[in-house]
Amino acid sequence: MVAPSDASMVPMRASKAVALGGGGDLPDRALRERFFMVLDELDGDRHLVIAVGDAEAFALDSGLQGLRWGRPMTYEFIAALMRSLGGRVREVRLDRVVDGAYAATVEVEGPQGAVLVDARCSDALNLAVLTQAPVLVAAQVLADCLGRQDGDSAEAALLRRAVAAGPMTVRRADQIAHHP
Repeated sequence: MVAPSDASMVPMRASKAVALGGGGDLPDRALRERFFMVLDELDGDRHLVIAVGDAEAFALDSGLQGLRWGRPMTYEFIAALMRSLGGRVREVRLDRVVDGAYAATVEVEGPQGAVLVDARCSDALNLAVLTQAPVLVAAQVLADCLGRQDGDSAEAALLRRAVAAGPMTVRRADQIAHHP
């Protein structure tokens, strides 16, 4: 796998997971709700918006808040497994568009050296948040996303709403105040 040169990469950070109601008259709430990860440019004001599943958004919000559960969640398990084998995530690169979706490469460093691992962006970003690995976005991926945010289409409006929206909020049941 050939990765773009560092000069074509934009440093970003995962800033929030967003849940937006899709509206319409779909009977199932899960079908109406859309989930996104939003990344912020470290040295600028651009944003990358990625549509993800509800489980990935839940995990990202939990990771960003530092929430811990009774047992390790999937991404916590993966991070712990990697550490137990002597590895670490060196960096995450959102480096290409595949069939209209953004794809990632995770650079893992371990006893055998560095290895590039293909990943879904949502998985790579969740791992980056938990391991505090840097996130780099290819200039062409960022340009693609910014292009999708332009215009009057429903998709463009939804992506802009995701950037403007506040983060979703995941809470542990034992931390929610119950009011009679």
